Amino acid sequence: MTVSPVDATGRPAAARGTVVVGSVPSDAHTWNLVFLQLLIEELGYTVVNLGPCTPEETLVEACERTAPVMVVISSVNGHGGRDGLRLIERLRARDALAATPVVIGGQLDTRGADTAGQVAELLAAGYDAVFAGGAAGTSEFRDLLAALPEPARTPVGPEGGGL
Repeated sequence: MTVSPVDATGRPAAARGTVVVGSVPSDAHTWNLVFLQLLIEELGYTVVNLGPCTPEETLVEACERTAPVMVVISSVNGHGGRDGLRLIERLRARDALAATPVVIGGQLDTRGADTAGQVAELLAAGYDAVFAGGAAGTSEFRDLLAALPEPARTPVGPEGGGL
């Protein structure tokens, strides 16, 4: 089920852009991806949800095709930190995606011992934000999405070359 965002008048809201959501190749969980999709759509974005066990090349191709305003990687199996390092390297290697905001979150390791070190490593590798689980991460993620700039709109009419 897709929930269409509405504005204050109850009419469909204009999409704020596309967000690509996926997981690392080793993670077969789906509930986290569905939750993220609903949360992101609630904030007015169109979501391309690539589902669990997202192959790295599938994610890169989807991002190049859709030019998202953000890429969100979620992991629940504890391997997101390790697999996420390879993934961000592939995304950042593409010129078209080098400046695209990319975030990762969830259960990023199987030990839970050195969260600060792992967060620092993922940020240094190229992620714009890392959410290492917990309810506070959801609030921070929501704030980050809400703060994204509105996409440029092409004027419609005689000056804009539209209808």
